[in-house]
Amino acid sequence: MTRVLITGATGSLGRRVLARAAAAGLQPVGASFRSGPADVRMDIRDPGEVRRVLGEVRPEVIIHTAAGRDRGDWPATADGAAHVAVAAADLGVRLVHVSSDAIFSGRAVDYDEQALPDPVYAYGAAKAAAETAVRAVLPSAAVVRTSLILGDGNGAHEILTHDLIAGRVRGALFTDEIRKPVHVDDLADALLELAAGDYRGVLNVAGTDAISRYDLGVLVARRDGLDPAAIPAASLAALGLSRPADLRLSTERAEQVLTVRLRGARTFLKPVLSSAGAVDTGPRD
Repeated sequence: MTRVLITGATGSLGRRVLARAAAAGLQPVGASFRSGPADVRMDIRDPGEVRRVLGEVRPEVIIHTAAGRDRGDWPATADGAAHVAVAAADLGVRLVHVSSDAIFSGRAVDYDEQALPDPVYAYGAAKAAAETAVRAVLPSAAVVRTSLILGDGNGAHEILTHDLIAGRVRGALFTDEIRKPVHVDDLADALLELAAGDYRGVLNVAGTDAISRYDLGVLVARRDGLDPAAIPAASLAALGLSRPADLRLSTERAEQVLTVRLRGARTFLKPVLSSAGAVDTGPRD
């Protein structure tokens, strides 16, 4: 039975990878800085602790989903990824590292696996540094660039949409900020498939639909039986904000490499009627 160490196991993505690894008959071990259902505590900012935990767990593969607890946490996001990569290289362990489309400025719009990072804000810079460190330390690693992650009700965009509609937070969803969102289960299954294989280098794993954050919020609201008209809208252009606007990860290679079907947001956020005729929004575990 393959032992898989999953970092960031208390996060939205990490929890799903942990659950789906167990369902697939693997032996998942969760690691996280925070208390929770993770099996072991590991502070990825501490290289000594990373080496100690990996030495004790002795995984055959690591899926690194962990990042900083806030958007500007360089020590966890960038340094932490480097620490995990160094320890994995020392132990001869396969590594699947989760990167992000945040490493790009959006100026080119379409990005394939050969695209070079050109971040324009702190989180993107930290993720670009993490990706660079992983590829330098462990060239055999699979580096997965992904986009907005949602679908099970626990995604950040889903929570934000609910909070905006309920008036719990102030803000708006941008009509001109385009991404290619991925379902958390599709991404989790892709990570597990890559963990079991020998793919090396960058792979874009995102959904098939390019959609604005506002339109994505509308889909979430309709799925969950909320009023889309209650979602505040704004635009980057009108506000003069300097952040990536139209940014689309090309997924042609992933469609050739993976058996996992990467669905588009318009498909996986479509409301599903239960046998009682009510909308079933799915699990929120």
